[in-house]
Amino acid sequence: ALIFIIGEEQYPFVLQLDYNSVLACSHYLPVTYLPVSNSDKMAFCWILIFDLWLQTFRWITSAGEDDIIVEKVLSKRIVTLNRPKVLNALNFNMIRDLHQLLKKWNNDERVSLVIVKGAGGKAFCAGGDVRAVCESAQAGSRASMHVDFFREEYELIHLIGTLRKPYISIMDGITMGAGCGLSVNGRYRVATERTVLAMPEVAIGLFPSVGCSYSFPQLKNNLGLYMALTGFRLHGADALHAGLATHLVNSGDIILLEKALIDVEHPTGEAVDEILWRFQPKEIPPFSLEEKMRAIKNAFKLKSIEEIISKLEEQGDEWAMETVTTLKNMSPTSLKVAIRQMERGARMPYADVLQMEHRLALRCMEAHDVHEGCRAIIVDKDNKPRWRPRTLEEVTDEHVESFFAPLSSEDELILKEN
Repeated sequence: ALIFIIGEEQYPFVLQLDYNSVLACSHYLPVTYLPVSNSDKMAFCWILIFDLWLQTFRWITSAGEDDIIVEKVLSKRIVTLNRPKVLNALNFNMIRDLHQLLKKWNNDERVSLVIVKGAGGKAFCAGGDVRAVCESAQAGSRASMHVDFFREEYELIHLIGTLRKPYISIMDGITMGAGCGLSVNGRYRVATERTVLAMPEVAIGLFPSVGCSYSFPQLKNNLGLYMALTGFRLHGADALHAGLATHLVNSGDIILLEKALIDVEHPTGEAVDEILWRFQPKEIPPFSLEEKMRAIKNAFKLKSIEEIISKLEEQGDEWAMETVTTLKNMSPTSLKVAIRQMERGARMPYADVLQMEHRLALRCMEAHDVHEGCRAIIVDKDNKPRWRPRTLEEVTDEHVESFFAPLSSEDELILKEN
């Protein structure tokens, strides 16, 4: 057997291999020669290990303190969001680094496929660092972090949505806010039984961002507007039934799924899709909202939040009244902004949708409600935000429209084709 001690002195990694185990690894390499004699076998082991070290070496590139882990296996790239203590929430360094990596890989013929997942087993990504963004906005400098944060976030989202390489997000666990941006905009969105997918932004004075103006209006029976206004959470297979996930796998099969994706020699869209379907469970739980879809369709087809609430109150059953209570706890301004963004996003090209949302993000930072929502929900955690304006009636059309107005030429987001 061959014994290797790899790594730094403080953190050695001991690898013991015999000929058979090395040969089992050779499917990663274009091996054309297999030795016969024992002496040849030993030489072959050394050569193959050296090739394996060069060609499948996995390195780590860090943002902050290893906030992103990047693994390279031949032409495949595996990205792990690595902030499990905060449910892999995105900070600015992570956004910037991931953006640069995807730009590089999109133009690199040696890269054929990208997988993105979260560390820790609880979350794919629970959102962005709202507290840091709010603190930056309150500092008042136009050159401060929040301006760069939103610009690079939307450039990243646009790149994910237009990436030429197969992009696979493993939405195992909590997938909210920016986590939806990293997944729902991509080509392959893989849910598990542990997925919890939602856009709860209106509860903190924001709006359903990171491309939801494009994806949510495409959902059937007005489900997208229902999710945008209530922050409803899709659990497990519900994400597949809703149309926000493209595939479903058991969390226990993720490692095998990754191996299958890594092993595929030519990861065309058809080949990737076939692998993902192969891992889909034979029995899929029914859609938990199935019995409510008619009521959702009828109430959320209406053009204003006041009409929606009136329709739900007219319906009067337990679900309808619970929904009314939820809506009345949200920021009145955010509710009206969200309805307008969904209505406009349904008719806009993808890049224009992201430009609109970028305007909304910066305008929210200039307004009152997101800072009050951050205080009440994230900082003080008293869950008693004092919205301004306080009621739907006080939110004028002029106030809502001001969020959508073009930015200055310096701040406007111009997205180019990749």
